[in-house]
Amino acid sequence: MRRHKPDYLIIAILGSLVIFGLVVLASASSNLGQAKFGDSFYYLKHQALYGLTLGIAGFIVAFRIYYRHYQKFAVIFLIVSIAALILVFTPLGLKVGGAERWVKIGPLTVQPAEILKITFILYLAAWLSGPKERYENIKKGFLPFLLVIIVIAALLIKQPSTASVFIIIATAIILYFTSGAKLRYIIGVGVLGIAALATVVYFTPYRLERIVNYLQPGANPLAGGYHINQAQIAIGSGGLFGVGYGQSTTKISYLPEPIGDSIFAVIAEEMGFVGSILLIAAFMLLIYKTFTLAKKTRDRFGKLILVGFGSLIGIQVFVNIAAISGLIPLTGVPLPFISYGGTALAVFMTMGGVIANVSRYS
Repeated sequence: MRRHKPDYLIIAILGSLVIFGLVVLASASSNLGQAKFGDSFYYLKHQALYGLTLGIAGFIVAFRIYYRHYQKFAVIFLIVSIAALILVFTPLGLKVGGAERWVKIGPLTVQPAEILKITFILYLAAWLSGPKERYENIKKGFLPFLLVIIVIAALLIKQPSTASVFIIIATAIILYFTSGAKLRYIIGVGVLGIAALATVVYFTPYRLERIVNYLQPGANPLAGGYHINQAQIAIGSGGLFGVGYGQSTTKISYLPEPIGDSIFAVIAEEMGFVGSILLIAAFMLLIYKTFTLAKKTRDRFGKLILVGFGSLIGIQVFVNIAAISGLIPLTGVPLPFISYGGTALAVFMTMGGVIANVSRYS
């Protein structure tokens, strides 16, 4: 296939989000780094050393490799990712705050659930770009597809990482719809997914408590409702233009996870409504450009990759911002390109490299 110039606007947006994320992290993590390690830039250095370095390497490699090559190895990528998910429950796994989501290999701490997001989309894109019977025939297509999702969902729920299950299932449904699958299959996946998640939430006390706190945020402000109440205080304190970079007070000792799930609240406090809207606009422009590129792409595999990555980024951004703003129950997913987490940053930058590569051949 003929190669031409990539979409430089997509690359520029990706670069801007990464730089903005590092700038925000420098502020959000300063007090926490000083208190825990005696170094205000500890988390920034760690993010740059592992997340940014691996992310740049991932972007360059993904940008240079012709995306169609992934189609041959998509199943292998997925199997390796599932194996990595299982490793978190072995002696190699690292348990933090009651969650088993990490694998420690020497100096590196890897979060397999984040890696799964990119390999699962590549697998789905490869699978759905094949013969129609893969998604039209129940025994040969729909049931194997459903089995893969069930295995992945079970491993993620056990970690636990319920929000990741929702993001992955929602992305899978969008890809399944884009591929031209029958509506009854799509509805079936959606209904089964909602029913399964509702069952898990109902029989898991801490998950059920989050739903209750969402419905009654003021009922227990010093316990279950503390996190969301402090986040909303931070967001409200920002006003129109914010209190100023580095001037957040809630990040010091009030706001839980200021460098992770709650980093948007720090952004809203320091940069206000205007800064928050500009960030959301940047994400929307990235997603719009990705979908526009997908519409122009004739190759089915490339089209599905773009739809998958664009959908996953969009869903995860919405879940993070909506949760910390009190629009949906509180979850534990990072804000793409912004939150602290080397694996997540490296994975999303690698996604960006694949998107840029597809743009060279669309």
